[in-house]
Amino acid sequence: MKIAIVGTGYVGLVTGSCFAEMGIDVTCIDVNHKKIENLKNGIIPIFEPGLDEIVERNISAGRLHFSTSLVDFINNVEALFIAVGTPPQEDGSADLQHVLNVAKTIGQNLEKYILVVTKSTVPVGTSQKVQQTISEELKLRNKNIEFDVASNPEFLKEGDAVNDFLKPDRIVVGINSERAKKIMTELYNPFMINNFRIIFMDIASAEMTKYAANSMLATRISFMNDIANLCDLLGANVNMVRQGIGTDMRIGSKFLYSGCGYGGSCFPKDIKALIQTAKEKGYNMQILNAVEAVNDEQKKIIFKKLEKHFNGNLAGKTVAIWGLSFKPQTDDIREAPSIQTIKMLLDAKCNINVYDFAAIQEVKYLFGDKINYAANMMDATINADALLLITEWKEFRLPNWEQIKSQMKTHVIIDGRNIYKREYLTEMGFTYYGIGQ
Repeated sequence: MKIAIVGTGYVGLVTGSCFAEMGIDVTCIDVNHKKIENLKNGIIPIFEPGLDEIVERNISAGRLHFSTSLVDFINNVEALFIAVGTPPQEDGSADLQHVLNVAKTIGQNLEKYILVVTKSTVPVGTSQKVQQTISEELKLRNKNIEFDVASNPEFLKEGDAVNDFLKPDRIVVGINSERAKKIMTELYNPFMINNFRIIFMDIASAEMTKYAANSMLATRISFMNDIANLCDLLGANVNMVRQGIGTDMRIGSKFLYSGCGYGGSCFPKDIKALIQTAKEKGYNMQILNAVEAVNDEQKKIIFKKLEKHFNGNLAGKTVAIWGLSFKPQTDDIREAPSIQTIKMLLDAKCNINVYDFAAIQEVKYLFGDKINYAANMMDATINADALLLITEWKEFRLPNWEQIKSQMKTHVIIDGRNIYKREYLTEMGFTYYGIGQ
């Protein structure tokens, strides 16, 4: 089977590479000529563990190709996945111009049956707009060519996307024809040999499933952060509370960790888009509005704890930050709590030393020479008045605390992810602050 993936961003590149890994002939298409040339040479534009090996292996095997020409492949594939960006607009709604431009090009050039699959995260009703756009272009050409549209939302975790795609816990597919169902079944069958978990549904429900899933996960995070903040005020320990409620089978233990807020390309964007979609229908998403508000405030929590410790006198203080990406195993800093923290520290006239395994270069694009970029985690703490842990990379879990203490000026630790033991650090002479402890 031959397929094409339009868009070589995070979703498109992982999708195309993993399909190729299962023996499918895949062409990934993008308008960015430099990105395509780099990909042809095995240069990956994103940090995602395991992806570079899969790309290199399947290019060598002749199953994975890259091109800048969509027109050349429309009539040479059985299925075409749209995986282009849908960035938020000013009102929070998803910008669908790239999705619909792909649909328009398909309609202008289609000569035989094709299955068009929306892989991008799109509002309910987008696949219908894709179908209408293709149909209108065919009508202008006086062509009567059959095609189908399907929705196949992604549920990939940045940092573990390759494993998620190759070993999915479920695959959601929205279809409106048996022909589309047959093609999607054939495509995903290699991934489901041991446990066939493709969930077929109508297209609107598939589109909604993606937003509902991310909204639920974001809700759990904001809920626990709200509880953590109350724990701080009442003298309770959120880690104990998490264990107490997580063992309730109706609740479960996942996504009950408190911290300094969520970020990334999915949760913030999808929450905003769903709120706006509801608003357009005259409905107020009260819970999601609260989820968003809690998260916006939570991104300030580390700065507020630091400011309180120093009684508001932060000017001239040197602050070390460990972790810049919105989560470990990625270089993605979109909506990352670290960005909010750095901005507030700069406003307070602090000197800032930062370190992150993967995201240093991305942060340089934002802040330039306004902050200092340490070569390693230990260098960041030299002469620091405080150390802020924002992203819980594995290398931060068991540092040499004796060395850190010897080279810090003031021994203040603010643990934005609750990965350290208060008692241990306190005994060593550090002042420790967690979230909700």
